[in-house]
Amino acid sequence: MPRNADPSTPAEPLLTTETTRLVPARAAGGVLAAGVLLLAMNLRPGVVAVSPELDEIRGSTGLSGSLAGLLTTLPILCFGLLAPFAAKLARRIGMTRALGAMMALLTAGIAVRLAPGLPALFAGTVLIGAAISLSNVLVPSVIKRHFHQRTGLMMGLYSVALFCGAALAAGVTVPLGDALGLGWRGAIGVWAVLSALAFVCWLPQLRRADVPAAPAGQAADSRTPLRRSRLAWQITLLMGLQSLEYYACAAWIPAMLTDEGMSSTQAGWMLSLMSLVGIAGSLAFTALVGRAGNQVPFALTGTALFFVSLIGLIVAPVGGAYAWMLMQGFGSGLLISTALAVIVLRAPDAGRAAEMSGMAQGVGYLLAAAGPFLLGALHDATGGWTVPLSLLAVVCVPMGVAGVGAGRARQLEA
Repeated sequence: MPRNADPSTPAEPLLTTETTRLVPARAAGGVLAAGVLLLAMNLRPGVVAVSPELDEIRGSTGLSGSLAGLLTTLPILCFGLLAPFAAKLARRIGMTRALGAMMALLTAGIAVRLAPGLPALFAGTVLIGAAISLSNVLVPSVIKRHFHQRTGLMMGLYSVALFCGAALAAGVTVPLGDALGLGWRGAIGVWAVLSALAFVCWLPQLRRADVPAAPAGQAADSRTPLRRSRLAWQITLLMGLQSLEYYACAAWIPAMLTDEGMSSTQAGWMLSLMSLVGIAGSLAFTALVGRAGNQVPFALTGTALFFVSLIGLIVAPVGGAYAWMLMQGFGSGLLISTALAVIVLRAPDAGRAAEMSGMAQGVGYLLAAAGPFLLGALHDATGGWTVPLSLLAVVCVPMGVAGVGAGRARQLEA
């Protein structure tokens, strides 16, 4: 004891210990948050990068129109068909380890597409779809477990990262490939660098066990199945219908505007504008969700903006194109952010969040895969775009209803 010290005065080692523990904990949390956002930026480029190069791909490979449609739809089908397996993988090896494996698989899938021949192109696309599918489901569960006090904020930032990755791939793939003389294979293959970087940055998280556990005294397989929950189906329909709207518009709006007399370059810019404005919608959700008692206003605002944009595209497709794309982009940002947020906000624990994410994204992306085909079929049958766009406008009604149900502040049964 130091000279003249008062024996009744408590020493300070406890405060020092708590402080030294808190600083590494905050640093680790910051590393995890950065890793989650970098990982999220990789969940769209592997898919989106193909669309700007599709004409070059068809020209050099002789790919038919139907096979070209299959190439762009395959990842979305993987999103739906494989999503239910994510929760099982997480229970077997842990959520963070599973995400590390998916980043390695994503990098491998992008690299496979560099090989010559159509089989490699399609095989790599399937691997990419599988990696993104399981990652789509697992990231919300990681956020639920490790950021439970900032779930809304992290889900909003996650949505922003998704839109940033999509916008980056849409705008940079062709110019970068041309500038570096890579050709279309190199242009879509360069995104392996980003996914490899995400894998390296994720390595510190592989030490976590991170296996979702059922609540005390309750086995995971003894829980009430989500398919019996009305709330679970409302969340699923919100996720599915907003995905259908987004992917259908992303697939066909450039063609529709070109048919109405807009140049192909300007029509492509309209799609990029929609993606860029989607970032603003996600940021608005991120800024406001923490103050909101529920997410109903976000769902209804996004639905209304999307509905008005579709009516505008019917009435004045070229004259009002900028206004409609601004509305649709902002509405899309609000809707996807809301759909992703309610998956984790309505779940009582990380395990249930993984199950809910698997159901919502499994069914949701199967609906989304049907959207582009349905719109194309209606266009072929009617010779115009009024009927297809009118159908999308009608779909906004059940989407809004699902948003009201999913957005109310309540929880799924544990």
